[in-house]
Amino acid sequence: MRGFGTTRKRGGTAGGGAPPPPPPPPPPSRNTANRPEVGAGHGREPTGSARHDLRRARRVSIMKIGIIGAGNIGGNLTRRLTALGHHVSVANSRGPHTLTALAEETGATPVPVEEAARGAEIVVVTIPLKRIPDLPSGVLDGAADGVAVIDTGNYYPQQRDGRIAAIEDDGLTESRWTERHLGHPVVKAFNGTYAQDILDRPRPAGAPDRMALPVAGDDEAAKAKVRALIDELGFDTVDAGGIDDSWRQQPDTPVYGLREGIDGVTKALAEASPERPAGFRG
Repeated sequence: MRGFGTTRKRGGTAGGGAPPPPPPPPPPSRNTANRPEVGAGHGREPTGSARHDLRRARRVSIMKIGIIGAGNIGGNLTRRLTALGHHVSVANSRGPHTLTALAEETGATPVPVEEAARGAEIVVVTIPLKRIPDLPSGVLDGAADGVAVIDTGNYYPQQRDGRIAAIEDDGLTESRWTERHLGHPVVKAFNGTYAQDILDRPRPAGAPDRMALPVAGDDEAAKAKVRALIDELGFDTVDAGGIDDSWRQQPDTPVYGLREGIDGVTKALAEASPERPAGFRG
């Protein structure tokens, strides 16, 4: 299995390795799982009263969560989710021994990629899109019944991924393409989120400056589980439709990298064009 590596994000971008962010600098998840990002950095988890408020407001039970990809998005989700009390297993292509520092910092369990999903109720796949086919066969084997799989990835043909015919010629959305390789439905989320925002911008429910993230997926139960987790992390969500509608949150769309609330995200999704910009064609 070729290494799928990590991605750099502006403070961390979204997605399993997001490269270029939308309008702003490097992409947010523009992938943090998603595109080649610009200087990322280890983020700090919320502290003090903000952290206390978020923990008090939690509505999700403690879960086992697997994270495949330890770049900016994967690393910062590991930090936040362990701080919220979830049991996190994290893996990358280089092996558990390279995740010692992250494990010591967070209490997460470093594991081989093949074991990341074992017993997990939620699995986050946050690696560069071109590395999805390199994941081991049956990577989701052993996951809990009803597992929700989050795809944070973005397609950056010129910057990172090369041309993928199924996306450009056959019209598959990035996440539909990923879903077919994984053999399991996915929920697209965090692909346009700056990784650093996962650490710095959580807010209690009802806060006027609470950010909203678009979430797309065909499995309504899985989507609901993911939206509840994002709420626990301190962000609102907007239902962006099914996976075939997820082009509305791809790189260079109005919602990509947007730091606004529910109304702003809803408006941006409605304004998206299905035409893929030249800069995001191979």
